[in-house]
Amino acid sequence: MTHEQIAAPLAAALAERGYDSLTAVQQAVLNHETTGRDLLVSAQTGSGKTVAFGIAAASDLLPDDGAFPQTDTPLALVIAPTRELALQVATELRWLYAATGAQIATCVGGMDYRTERRALARGAGIVVGTPGRLRDHIERGGLDLAQLRVAVLDEADEMLDLGFREDLEFILQSAPDTRRTLMFSATVPPAIERLARDFQRDAMRVTTKGEARQHGDITYRALNVAVRDRENAILNLLRYYEARTAIVFCKTRAEVNHLLARMANRGFKVVALSGELSQQERSHALQALRDGRARVCIATDVAARGIDLPGLELVIHADLPTNSETLLHRSGRTGRAGAKGVSALIVPPSAHKKAQRLLQGAKVVAEWGKAPSAEEVSERDDKRMLDHPALTAELEDMDIARELLSKVGAEQIAAAFVQLWRDGRPAPEELTDIPPPSAAAPRAPREFGASVWFTLSVGHTGRAEARWLLPKICEAGGITRDDIGAIRVRENETHVQIATGAAPKFGDEIELEPGLSMRRQKGEPMLGATSEPKPPRKASARPGKPRSAAMPQKVDAKPAPEHVGGPQKAPSKPYRKKEPASRPEKEQAERWSPADHGLAPDDLDTPRKKPRWKKTTGGAGKKPHRGKPGFDAKAAGSGNRADKRAAKGKKSGFKKGQGGNAVPRRPKTKG
Repeated sequence: MTHEQIAAPLAAALAERGYDSLTAVQQAVLNHETTGRDLLVSAQTGSGKTVAFGIAAASDLLPDDGAFPQTDTPLALVIAPTRELALQVATELRWLYAATGAQIATCVGGMDYRTERRALARGAGIVVGTPGRLRDHIERGGLDLAQLRVAVLDEADEMLDLGFREDLEFILQSAPDTRRTLMFSATVPPAIERLARDFQRDAMRVTTKGEARQHGDITYRALNVAVRDRENAILNLLRYYEARTAIVFCKTRAEVNHLLARMANRGFKVVALSGELSQQERSHALQALRDGRARVCIATDVAARGIDLPGLELVIHADLPTNSETLLHRSGRTGRAGAKGVSALIVPPSAHKKAQRLLQGAKVVAEWGKAPSAEEVSERDDKRMLDHPALTAELEDMDIARELLSKVGAEQIAAAFVQLWRDGRPAPEELTDIPPPSAAAPRAPREFGASVWFTLSVGHTGRAEARWLLPKICEAGGITRDDIGAIRVRENETHVQIATGAAPKFGDEIELEPGLSMRRQKGEPMLGATSEPKPPRKASARPGKPRSAAMPQKVDAKPAPEHVGGPQKAPSKPYRKKEPASRPEKEQAERWSPADHGLAPDDLDTPRKKPRWKKTTGGAGKKPHRGKPGFDAKAAGSGNRADKRAAKGKKSGFKKGQGGNAVPRRPKTKG
């Protein structure tokens, strides 16, 4: 396994970790042509990319003696899209660079900022973080990239999908132009190529041999299920495979919480990963999966990006992904580093075509079928029980086994073992047996036979449609629909095919209704594929219908004066002013008064509606109510309506009272 281009400390760490051979991507980055060059590496998820860029960057970081240089600022920077992936990368690099003495610090969202700042101040040689938190440290002066030698972008396509392009540009512009940039991505869309052109110098494209055959260690299954059986199919899948660790992908956080409650009630050891959880809760969930306290993880796409769970054998797509790239990212959680895995898609009837497009876009072939039934799950359980290693292992204390055998007998012991085995597992669900969807064969054209063509004097310009013309033709000739063949609507006319036996009923020409005639043709009209396209409909009514029936004219709401001759147009529904609800005098007396707040009548605008009144203690009459307490008409700006009315020669809302005081006019009331 030892490669001459791998630094000695790293080669020893790989050997101790059990690496007998390097993966395809790890061998590709060690090629002599890649030494010292910027790289754009495309490799599938789980192919050992973390170790690949770790050993690729060693030539720029480690001197000949293999000891990491003492530095106050980082020499290497790794950028990852999510917290979980950044923490996993840091864990991998720690054991890989343990013998070199490199100090590795993490900068990820959701963690204590001050702790990260202190770790950077102590002199971290390698920094791993997420784009947002790294930019925050740079802007605050806690992260200095002046001495940076290597920058690594892990899962670059995911970072662009999550909207981190601006942060990436800021971080890379803060680093020296002489740095080496390594970009790793599962897919290389045009956006990644543009990013590489902007921030890499003469980058070399590295493509592993396994890229053409995406996820060869993953078995894809597409399961046709009824809509009401979606959740039951997920439960049966989990029971059928009994995977050491499984992950179920949902589209929304609400769906994650729903499935979490459903599975927990059924007895599954399950945890959830969604964006609403704190970093501590997400870390606890992942730890529960790693140490075996939980076996099923329900997650959204964003929360599960980049996570690496040991022994993950089953991926279930409870909701179909939005695109083929997401399908590959989801499925890439299993089948990692040579291990086998299953990726199962739950496909209701309405999503059958979408699932086919996703699989075709991902360039993978799936095995179509039904979800495991209750009988298949039980049969699989019985087989696992018979193959249980406890049945062939020898106990340290066989005396208790012999005593139990002599006391209750072999048959009773076997029955107890079967009962205990089944009691510890959730019962499978019954599923509806639905036929698999099949591609609908194209309908064969109807054999109409001998016919005569007629031309109608209406087309698209008259808003003609086949469903409108068909009953009129049948009624005019006394025929049935079976006697009518093709109906071809053109711009100004329509061609109709009538059976030869029924054609004499129409003669040479017939009027179907006023303005709509039907004329016999001598031959077959030109009906080719090159006929003119259907023009936009015009605002004309169908023949035989007055325009007023199709498009009513606007009616004047105000009737004409009596001296105007001619018929009067019917007026529209008259406007009736809503009268304000009457208030008892006692309730009105309790309303707010402007005098209570130091406002004079001149400070008030004339009210839009009839004013409400309140008796005041000053004897100056009644003053209008001005809405909510604390209203200041002058502070609200100029625009006194009383002044405007006076300028226009209109009566003000106030009149002159005794002693020259301005008193509001009392509104006229009925009665």
